[in-house]
Amino acid sequence: MREHGGNLDQAQQRFGGRAEDWIDLSTGINRLPYPVGEVSSRAWSALPSRGEIEALHQAARHAYRTSAAVVALGGAQAAIELLPQLAPPGRARILAPTYNEYAGVLSAAGWEVQEVGELDALAGADLAIVVNPNNPDGRCHTPRDLLSLLPRVGRLVVDESFADVAPQLSLASEDRPGLLILRSFGKFYGLAGLRLGFALGNSSDIARLASMSGPWPVSGPAIAIGCRALHDDAWAEAASARLARDCVRLDGMVRSQGWTLVGGTQLFRLYETPDALAAQERLARRHIWSRVFAREPTWLRLGLPGGDSEWTRLAEALAR
Repeated sequence: MREHGGNLDQAQQRFGGRAEDWIDLSTGINRLPYPVGEVSSRAWSALPSRGEIEALHQAARHAYRTSAAVVALGGAQAAIELLPQLAPPGRARILAPTYNEYAGVLSAAGWEVQEVGELDALAGADLAIVVNPNNPDGRCHTPRDLLSLLPRVGRLVVDESFADVAPQLSLASEDRPGLLILRSFGKFYGLAGLRLGFALGNSSDIARLASMSGPWPVSGPAIAIGCRALHDDAWAEAASARLARDCVRLDGMVRSQGWTLVGGTQLFRLYETPDALAAQERLARRHIWSRVFAREPTWLRLGLPGGDSEWTRLAEALAR
């Protein structure tokens, strides 16, 4: 199992407590999720119809402001698992450091994988991967700079899992050969357990992904909730505004610790600390879980707390 946030069971084994006792800030998942409301009994009991799945695709086109071909999948991770099958194994280059599943999945499928530190170093790859905004440091690239790569790579995959809070960066509206966009539903809408994501791109790539994913790639409840949430522009606007304010609040709160901001998005912040493991343990003793990185022992990532009680608990933990 590769290193990820959300590993709350490991925190419980070390520091005790029930899952409900913890504030899990180890991921970039919105702690104030979309209010799902009621889900019909049919959504639970019947196989999703083609019409219902297409309604979800239309909702995604609405939210992501695109007319491109779309396929719904079981989270962005499901799309990552299918990527190696879109072309014969070749040279893959990944802009790093970033989400570690890409390198692992591609290597296991026989691809030659190279991690590079600059956008231009992706040129010449059969498959180029960019996470924009990036996880975990929030590094961003303009649509213009990313599109300039297209003639120089075989296929460009842009993971926009955190782009809901930075729509100006999105390439979802671009329908170009060789460009594939991945979107995560669960992070911004705070419903990661729903396992819903999307791939957007030219009709040929999307048709192949749809074929590989099978006739029922997502569940009935995911379709019902996804359609509702993706059409709720007012909720999305209010959530984005709140998250922007909360980033400022969190940055100010940790400044007294001597931590410095490395980067982040409106769903998580990455800080430079004297000793990230020590900082993680100090918070964990107050049942607040954070993310550390084996390759960067001074990096600590925090998601944004949810309601007032979570902010109060974090402030008290930092004060100690």
